[in-house]
Order: sequence, then structure tokens, then C-alpha cells
Amino acid sequence: MPYRCGLIGTITSDTIESPDGQIRRAIGGILYQAAALCGLGAAPALFSNCGEGLRPEVEAIIGEWPTLDRGGLRYVPGPGHCVRLRYPGGSREREEVLESAVPPISVESILDRLPELDFLLLSFNSGSDIGLIDWRKIVDRASCPAWLDVHSLALTPSTGGRREYRAVPAWEAWIDGITYLQANRREIGCLLGRPEQPADEAGIRTFAARAFAFGVKAVFATMGEGGVWAATPEETRRIPARPGAAVVDPTGCGDVFAAAAIAGRLRGLSVFRAAAAGVELATRAAGVSGIAATHLLAARAMASGELDFSIEDKS
Repeated sequence: MPYRCGLIGTITSDTIESPDGQIRRAIGGILYQAAALCGLGAAPALFSNCGEGLRPEVEAIIGEWPTLDRGGLRYVPGPGHCVRLRYPGGSREREEVLESAVPPISVESILDRLPELDFLLLSFNSGSDIGLIDWRKIVDRASCPAWLDVHSLALTPSTGGRREYRAVPAWEAWIDGITYLQANRREIGCLLGRPEQPADEAGIRTFAARAFAFGVKAVFATMGEGGVWAATPEETRRIPARPGAAVVDPTGCGDVFAAAAIAGRLRGLSVFRAAAAGVELATRAAGVSGIAATHLLAARAMASGELDFSIEDKS
């Protein structure tokens, strides 16, 4: 039976401007993790709010994924969670404008399903996807490993203007008792109270040590083309990204990393082998664009054996 991974997050409509000025629109958000997990042979259970205006596009995409459990998908009035993403190029960071949003996800739709799940992931696509009190209810009741991707929790939630990085004073309450924690260097800076600058290696080590004190078993600091800095309480490794094809669209690469790493852990790979599989698939995902292409990429990689999760590895 396929592994069942609960996915908590928001389905988004992304308007993406590339460094060369080209603009395209695509469905994104939590569907990146769903696409990769379905392609890798898992059976993700989706817990998400989606704007009614996005229903036709979303249904056309997820209708091609037979292993997706959509019982927790709710369509809500309005255009949905719409964001504008601008990639200015070079070393400058992505700019994000939140144009409209959806309400937080109802915890009741998740709590009853927890006993069925082998894994649980919360990815902040809006920053307000679920409330802290509800998240604590989930973590306290879950018997499976839980993965948290900080992402938009570190961004201001206001609509209509550019979202800015912000400090997250209560971040320890979000991670208390979870198993895996994912954040990029800038998000780690926000959690450490320094939103104006990305965390350096010393800052990442400080952050990881604080996370381990709250029960986290592994921390993944994503660094884009630099790969991932992975740490457990016993060991730290830098996992570089191999040179890949030309970058077509970096949107969703961190989500693909999480999906592949989770798939690896579910199949018994060590934290570091699972992270290496995540980096490999994320590197490939940068060479394609869109949810459907991400699903196809993951399925082909799995079918060809290029991502081999079949060998037990407890090291």
C-alpha cells in the first residue's frame, strides 16, 4: 500500500516574472509537494483551502493523479490565494506580493484523519494557512513524524504590497515536538530575530541547536543552488547540488526537496541520504516549469530508478 502523507497548506495562483521580463501564470503552493509525492508513488492526503475561482484549473491538474486523497480539499468563495512572484536575477532575492488570500484551514478536517497517516507536512504558503492553537492540537495528537516548512510564516501577511521578512517571536511554539524542520537562510534569520540578513553557518548551527532542544530530529537549511545544509543532533553535513541544466523556473524547488526527502525517509533512508535524494530531484525540478511537469519529472525519475528508494539504509 502506498505511504500516506498528510499535506497541510494552501493552493495558490502564481503570477511569475522571470529575470528576462517574461510573465506567466500557474497553479502552485502545496500542489508542488502533492505532485512530487504522487509521482514518487506515495498517496498524499491534501488538506487545503482553494479559491472557487481556481477550481477548473486545479481539477484539471489533480484529476491526473489517482493516488491523491482530496478529502480535505475545500473550495471557498473568491479568487483564491493569488501571489505575484518576481525573480530579479543575480543574487537578489525573490519579491512576493500577496494579492488575495483564503481563510485558514479548519483543524477538524485534519484531526479525524491523523490515525491514517504515515507522515505529516505543514508548508506555509500564505503565513496564515493554519493557526498556532490548531497546529498545536495536531502535533499533540499525531502519532506520525511531522515536517514543518517555515516559508511564508517569516513574511508579512498583508495584501496589496510587497511582503517583507519579519521576526517570528513565537517560532519555538510552532516547532515544539515536530520531527523535521525546513527553512532557508533568510527565514532562519527571521526566526533568530534578525530578518534583515540571512543566517550564516554559525547562525544555522545556533538555530539547529535551539530546534533540537524542542525535540526536532533533523534541520534542513535550504540554500538554493548551494544545496542543503542538513543536521541531526549527532552530525552535520553540507549536501551540494550537482550542476544541472539551465534553470527554467525555480518556483517550488524547496517543495520538491521536501517531498523527495519525505519519500526517502518513508522508505527507510537515513536523514542524509533522504536529503540527497531531495536535492537531486529539486535540482531537476528547476529545469521544468509548473505542477504537471513536476509530477511527470518525479514519476519518470522513480520509474527509471534514478531516485532509488528501495534499499534500506539506517546509517
